[in-house]
Amino acid sequence: MSTFNEMILVVEDDPQIRNFLCYTLHNENFNYLSVGNAQTALNTIVSEQIDLVILDLGLPDFDGLEVIKRVREWSEVPIIVVSARDQDKEKAYALDLGADDYLTKPFSATELLARIRVAFRHYYKTTSKTLQKEAQVGELKVDFEKRLVTLSENEIHVTPMEYKLLVLFFRNIGKVLTSNYIIKEIWGSSYGNDTQALRTMMAGLRRKIEEKPAQPRYIITEIGVGYRLVEE
Repeated sequence: MSTFNEMILVVEDDPQIRNFLCYTLHNENFNYLSVGNAQTALNTIVSEQIDLVILDLGLPDFDGLEVIKRVREWSEVPIIVVSARDQDKEKAYALDLGADDYLTKPFSATELLARIRVAFRHYYKTTSKTLQKEAQVGELKVDFEKRLVTLSENEIHVTPMEYKLLVLFFRNIGKVLTSNYIIKEIWGSSYGNDTQALRTMMAGLRRKIEEKPAQPRYIITEIGVGYRLVEE
C-alpha cells in the first residue's frame, strides 16, 4: 500500500481496462489520473507532477511507442507499458526506447503492483544524491568502492567484464535490460548486436553466482528480450 503521495498517470483507451487499473491503484491509496489518448497523456505529463506512467501502446490518436520516445527526450519518469502486443521485438523496442517495464495483457493486479513498487524503488535509488556504496540481492552483494563481489559473504572472483555486467544489473535491479542495451553499455555502440558474446559471458557469470545455472535465482532470462536481476 502506498505511503507516499505518488501521482500515477494511467494512459488506456479501453474503458474496462482503465477502470481495472484505476480501481487497483485506488485500493492501494495511490493518487492517479487517467486519460484515453496519447496527446492528452503528453499534455498531462508536461502540466502535472507525474511520478509514474502506466501506458497502453494501442492508442487512438498515435502509438504509445511515440509517447515513450517523446517523453524520454526530457523526462526520466518511470514508464510501465501494459499492452496486448506480445511479440518479443515489440517488447524489446519499447524497452530500448526507454520504458522501464512491460506487462502483457492480461495480467493480475498483484503483478502490476509488484512492478510499480520495483519501478519506484529503482527510480528513487537512481535519483538519490547519495551514491550507493554497495547493493545486495539475496546473498549476492557488490561493493562498488572495493570492486568486490561476494556470495554468502564469500568472495567471488569475476573478470573485469563480468564485474561491469554485474554493476549494470545492480544499478537496474528489477528492470528488464534488453540484449542490445547491455551490449551497448558493456562493449560500446560500435560493437554491433553480437548476442552470442553476451550469452557466453552470461553463462560464465551464472556458473559463478548461481547454485543451479540452468535454473537461475538472480539473473533471469526474459526470453526474446534480455535479462533481469530479480528483486528478492
